[in-house]
Amino acid sequence: METELIRKSRAYAEEILRKLPETFTYHNLKHTTGVAEAAEEIGRQSTLSNDDLENVLIAAWLHDTGYEKDREHHEERSADTATTLLESWGASPDKVKKVQNLIAATRMPQNPQNLAEQVLCDADLYHLSKKDIFECAQQIRSEIETFKNIKFESDKEWGEYNLKFLKSHSYFTLYGRQVLEERKKKNIKKLKKMLNPKVDEHYVKDLEKELGKLQKKLDKKVNPDRGIETMFRVTSENHITLSGMADTKSNIMISINSIILSVIISVLFRKLEEFPNLLIPTLMLVATCLITIVFAILATRPNISSGKFTREDIKEKRTNLLFFGNFHGMELNNYDWGMREMMKDADYLYGSLIKDIYFNGRVLARKYKLLRWSYSIFMFGFVASIIGFTIALLMYYYPSGKL
Repeated sequence: METELIRKSRAYAEEILRKLPETFTYHNLKHTTGVAEAAEEIGRQSTLSNDDLENVLIAAWLHDTGYEKDREHHEERSADTATTLLESWGASPDKVKKVQNLIAATRMPQNPQNLAEQVLCDADLYHLSKKDIFECAQQIRSEIETFKNIKFESDKEWGEYNLKFLKSHSYFTLYGRQVLEERKKKNIKKLKKMLNPKVDEHYVKDLEKELGKLQKKLDKKVNPDRGIETMFRVTSENHITLSGMADTKSNIMISINSIILSVIISVLFRKLEEFPNLLIPTLMLVATCLITIVFAILATRPNISSGKFTREDIKEKRTNLLFFGNFHGMELNNYDWGMREMMKDADYLYGSLIKDIYFNGRVLARKYKLLRWSYSIFMFGFVASIIGFTIALLMYYYPSGKL
């Protein structure tokens, strides 16, 4: 539907909403356009009169323009703006009043008094029934954390907050209850699966990846510091993963060589009296296994420091409280004090994270260097031992050297 008042309302909304800061990740021109489209869809399905549908579309375009002046009371500011505009455009007092009431009805909790207001309220929360509900949810989360300074500790906490809202919400119009409500129920099921890993772990992992990607996009726009935090988190996780891989490889070498030594001791040593020419290759294999095990153990052997620091160390920023080896010998109250001092100083905090990553990298380098020696010794020593066994057996069966 297109009338002169709707066209003017859309033009004004586009002009105002394009000027909003990027921190308005959800309540922006994209959201308003979606509400207007949803309002026309629901209005036509609800058989609104042309006059009522025009009022709804005008209100849809203008209902969030108040964000430019007052975020907390944007409905009142939007209604005031609509009044001023409509009066200047020659709208009747009755139409102005209806548009005011329509915009006021969108204030949470919604309380529409007639069908037109029900249509606009359902359009304003139309996204609850859409497939991209999780993208919208991340955008809303970003706004809440930015403007209301409310931090959700985890994606699960945010998901539970959304699930509670979805369950408590109901659409008002018949079209909303019959069509949109069914779509919303599917989103509720998806959200429940995301919050319950036992239902479908693969599905949850995919959802978490998508949420992570969306959150990263928002973080780049809203909070550049989060990119730094993500870098530290990912790097630390990579170091932990690599350390676990090194320990696993070391355990493999220890297990394999222990089995070989067990076989040599229980079987091969008994045959040396009968086959004395196998002594040298046997000793070569034993030495290879022992040295390999030693290097594998060295690769996994931990180094523990005294685990104590002084308050002077904290004030001079000489110790890294993020590594357990630096505080395991301290009392809780001293460690608590040190951590709080570090959290007050962003440079100290980031410096500690950098040191933690650096020294973890040093430890990893040492682990993988010893592990490389272990694998190399095993590979060359095992090959040399097999060659030695082959030569010894040939000399035993063919002492003259002729086959």
